[in-house]
Amino acid sequence: MAASFTLLIARKALRACGQLLLLLGMLLGVSVHAEESAPLPANPGGVAPDNAQIETTPSPLKDEEIRQRISGIFSEIDGLGAVEVSVTQGVVTLAGETANDRKAQQAVGLANRLTDVVTVGDQIERTLDVQDNVATAYQGLRARGQNLLRALPLLLVGFVIFGLVAWFGAWLSNRKNLWQRLTPNSFVAELLAQTIKVIFIILGLIMALSLIGAETVIGTLLGGAGVIGIAIGFAVKDTIENYIASLMLSIRQPFQARDHVVINDREGIVVRLTSRATILMTLEGNQLRIPNADVFKGIILNYTQNPERRFNFELGVDANDDPLAAIKVALDALQALEFVLNEPKAVGVIKNVGDSNIVLEFLGWVDQSTTDFGKARSIAIRETKHALENQGFSLPEPIYRLSFNPELEHALAHFQGDSAGSLNPDVALTPATPDSQTAIRPNTIDGRDKQQAKARAKQILRGHEADEVLDARPDERLMKKVEQEIAENSNETDLLNKNSPRE
Repeated sequence: MAASFTLLIARKALRACGQLLLLLGMLLGVSVHAEESAPLPANPGGVAPDNAQIETTPSPLKDEEIRQRISGIFSEIDGLGAVEVSVTQGVVTLAGETANDRKAQQAVGLANRLTDVVTVGDQIERTLDVQDNVATAYQGLRARGQNLLRALPLLLVGFVIFGLVAWFGAWLSNRKNLWQRLTPNSFVAELLAQTIKVIFIILGLIMALSLIGAETVIGTLLGGAGVIGIAIGFAVKDTIENYIASLMLSIRQPFQARDHVVINDREGIVVRLTSRATILMTLEGNQLRIPNADVFKGIILNYTQNPERRFNFELGVDANDDPLAAIKVALDALQALEFVLNEPKAVGVIKNVGDSNIVLEFLGWVDQSTTDFGKARSIAIRETKHALENQGFSLPEPIYRLSFNPELEHALAHFQGDSAGSLNPDVALTPATPDSQTAIRPNTIDGRDKQQAKARAKQILRGHEADEVLDARPDERLMKKVEQEIAENSNETDLLNKNSPRE
């Protein structure tokens, strides 16, 4: 199906090109002599029709008149003077010589156009003489050159008219202020300007062709352009789809420059929207170009549209601790942080109960316009953990249960009692009843180790170099990179407009 359709398009395109060349040849004067193009009566098709009536009474006088008329015509046409004509009963027989087959066919065609000719017999010998053929071709080229020289003034006037009309269209399309007043969307304004420019170019072409008398070429050009346009449309389907998506995005304005977005799992800061792609600056500082067709059909998550964003994390406490009390301590620590919003308030819930711990989930809100989401979540986890430990809540530790026979269990218990000072203080044996398992649970770090760890952390975080670790403000270097990217490519048309309505 596709192959046949392509073949049909190719045939139409070739037919249109052939018609165009034929019309141009007619304009420049393909005929060398006026006698060749002079209208002759009857049978313009060149062949006597099968249903033509034949006279019942032949006339030798009429045969002679036909012979003289044909011979007279041939004598006035270059290359046909050596053709011999004989007529009997209205049947014309052509003999003699011609330089090539084209001249022979011309002679047969001219004879067929006379009235009272029943049929024409072709007995002409094609000599294919080099001198005659070269001379004929030279004369034809010379005649075309003369016709072209005579048509030069008219062609020059046509070119001048086309240039003036096209220039005026280009001048009008460059009036950006005019198109911006007609539509607030820059992309639509540019599209209108380009459309006006193309219309004036076509108008100038029509006027120029009309001036030189080639109006039929206009229809040929339009037909050929339609066929070629279909073929090109199939070839650049993706480009056209991308262009239409750019138009729709410029009208809908789903995001603005400097917005923090996620498009089809691609996260970054919006730099600009062009007629081909949406340009982002990734959080790693790299430029990312996404085709507008994918953007228009994709999923867009805009963090800047609503700057309030919720973070969440999980912490576990010992199964013996009260989870609600732990939630109260953690929420007080979260609300004490400057970047955590009071409205909506932070929330803590019991996520699940494990074998040896209770998992708590905490949710808080930050303003992304003034707070870095990742840094804020990191600091919130640290402060919540410290608050729980300072209030005596122990974070869960793994419990290992080992099964011993009664004799070994009794020996280990006896050994622990005799050598209590030599055992690892981090391991404790829990006595068990008969037929039960003995639990060996690592003890938590004692108070002295905790104090040492806290003192070490304070000493490390006391310096000025640690301010960035505790600072939850957004990274200014990334935004500077975005502003630099916007400034460096300011000559490229940006389809994003703050004045246009957003979705």
